[in-house]
Amino acid sequence: MRILVIGGVAGGMSAAARARRLNEQAEIIVFEKGKYVSFANCGLPYHVGGEIEQDSYLLLHTPETLKAELDLDVRIEHEVIGIDRDAKNVTVSTPDGVEKFDYDALVLSPGAEAIVPPIPGMELPEVTHLRTVDEARELAARAATAKRALVMGSGFIGLETAEAFRHRGLEVTVVELVPQVLPPLAPEMSSLVEKEMRQHGVDVRTGVAATGVRAGGDDAAVTVDLSDGTEVPADIVVVSVGVRPNSALATEAGLEVTERGAIVVDERQQTSDPHIWAAGDATAVRHGVTGQVGPVPLAGPANRQGRRAADSIMGRVDTAQPVLGTAIVRTFGLTAAMTGASPRMLDQAGIEYFVVHTHPANHAGYYPGSQVLHLMGVFSKEGKLLGAQAVGPDGADKRIDVLATALRAGFSADDIAELELAYAPPFGSAKDPVNMLGFLAQNVLNGTTKVWNAGDLEWARDNALLLDVRSEREYAMGHLPEAINLPHTHIREYIEGVKQVAAGRPIRVLCASGVRSYYAHRVLAQHGLDSATLDGGMFTLIEAVPGLELATGAQQPANA
Repeated sequence: MRILVIGGVAGGMSAAARARRLNEQAEIIVFEKGKYVSFANCGLPYHVGGEIEQDSYLLLHTPETLKAELDLDVRIEHEVIGIDRDAKNVTVSTPDGVEKFDYDALVLSPGAEAIVPPIPGMELPEVTHLRTVDEARELAARAATAKRALVMGSGFIGLETAEAFRHRGLEVTVVELVPQVLPPLAPEMSSLVEKEMRQHGVDVRTGVAATGVRAGGDDAAVTVDLSDGTEVPADIVVVSVGVRPNSALATEAGLEVTERGAIVVDERQQTSDPHIWAAGDATAVRHGVTGQVGPVPLAGPANRQGRRAADSIMGRVDTAQPVLGTAIVRTFGLTAAMTGASPRMLDQAGIEYFVVHTHPANHAGYYPGSQVLHLMGVFSKEGKLLGAQAVGPDGADKRIDVLATALRAGFSADDIAELELAYAPPFGSAKDPVNMLGFLAQNVLNGTTKVWNAGDLEWARDNALLLDVRSEREYAMGHLPEAINLPHTHIREYIEGVKQVAAGRPIRVLCASGVRSYYAHRVLAQHGLDSATLDGGMFTLIEAVPGLELATGAQQPANA
């Protein structure tokens, strides 16, 4: 049996290595058009920033090591330029000319290609991407002498690249077309990341686009023109506005692809041709929550897809699970992580849901070093987990990993509330943040808690009594102008005064994180008042409503 693999790195090399482990007799040839067949592309920004000092550390395997360890015939700088499905062969452009190779099974893992904005100046030498080892090596060298850098796009790679340049001491500007950084995050979570970037000296420009790059500028190599009329000088411009499936070869061969060019595969990675499989960033996957089909360019799924393709070639049954899009990124002192569907994705899919936010400590508050962790959970109306996001200095990674596992298992709020997680003061709390998310969702589902959120703010201002139950000192530092202050510890004492001030209006309670307002809400509700607690408290409200104006100074309490 001859197996040909087009493309290395995650998908292709996983397929080739797994195929060898399952079949010692198969002839396995890997064609890679670049110079490196197995490298850590997720580590590229960290080499640019100097955290990974040697670029050689990024090279996981060479053709020689793969031959020695797995008896794979790996051919670098070999580009497959055509597939003849009837003859079952491929045409390859090699350093020595064009050759044809027959196959019994063919695996496509061509990856994705960077999207290049259709604007002037993309051909200038100062403009580049960060997709290959050579690009990382070049950027690391240029960063040593450059003064200013501009990054187009604030996705995962864009943020990591911006951080890398700041570590090198460059002035950095990030330009993002949509109104927030890290678009997969909910806006109130993304806002935390943007603040972290600004605090570390990054000039963040959201809601604007680059309209062109031209040579020369204010003591810089180039000038980037923006859609708001401003100009940004830069010595380096990194374009990181997204990727598209590199599926031209598959399309030309007549394989089925989606409207956006992703290669269609079945649950065993088989394409519309029974002798051709595909894996990695060029393939279409089904989202495990929304059911939507499209590419998800992540390393974890790509590796599993390559393994599954090899199993399928060898006749093993290993069906794919839908992808959850679990991802994580570090931005200076913060980690942002997510799994499953965001509210925006659910809106697009027409799926009903509700959201809860909590802001617990990453570990026991009495143990030194505890820090706030911002956690968001998305649940169906029946209580099933649909997605989660976390942002914080520490602990976001393990909470999202737990919630990704819960999501895969189909857990509900009840299941999450009952998860038994490891606890000791340096690592967590007896009621872990994950459990707390489950408790919150349970309370909403069973009617113990009635919540209001940022989307209800204008209505609440016009129609309800806003009751701020933080301490007088916290209230004086910044509060909604319409809110009156009554610390939650005095609610029972002054319940009749609250009723008089409310005068039949609903009461919308708020505090810093949602904990104290929940306590107050339960008292008010059990005295027959229409009350609700602000989901996530002022922490979430401030992030969800950009430019929210707060008043300062003391105010007479409700019992005056």
